[in-house]
Amino acid sequence: MTVSRGGALSLKSLNHISRLCGSLEQSVHFYQNILGFRPIVRPSSFNFNGAWLFNYGFGIHLLQVEEHEIPLRKFNIDLNVNHISFQCANLDLVEKKLAETEIGYIRRRAEKWGLCVDQLFFHDPDGFMIEVCSFENLPMISSPAGERPGAGRLMEAGQLPPQVAAAEAANAATATEEQCPDHIMLHCC
Repeated sequence: MTVSRGGALSLKSLNHISRLCGSLEQSVHFYQNILGFRPIVRPSSFNFNGAWLFNYGFGIHLLQVEEHEIPLRKFNIDLNVNHISFQCANLDLVEKKLAETEIGYIRRRAEKWGLCVDQLFFHDPDGFMIEVCSFENLPMISSPAGERPGAGRLMEAGQLPPQVAAAEAANAATATEEQCPDHIMLHCC
């Protein structure tokens, strides 16, 4: 195992996410027909029921368990829970598909500096939260460990829209460091 700069593991990519499911058939249907994953070959050496699916550069491994073994099985839509998020090209089409298939969801819009991120939240058949969003509208800037990217760092990187950069520059010219610390969060999941 190699370790990269700073002591972190030298990882290449996300391989798969494993989900416990009470009904393998319902979960395969959901991940295949709603989220677009495709079934792939699963090794026959496993001594438990399950299915592997793949798309978007990573896999979903579904593991059949008894209904009572599924932890925190909740179906109310709470945005402050563990979830997986997918970015999409057209959120309106995703919302239409959810409505057609009678999957309950909520739509939310997060706004900062005139930038909007639309999000849909819903559950898989076992109550695991799924988000589909349009985060391509927000700039993603690396920052040193423990530091949050603020407006100043984004302006330096040329990642703020012109109207936002102008407003931030005007605010910075009249504000002191204590009044305007560089800790404006773009988004947090």
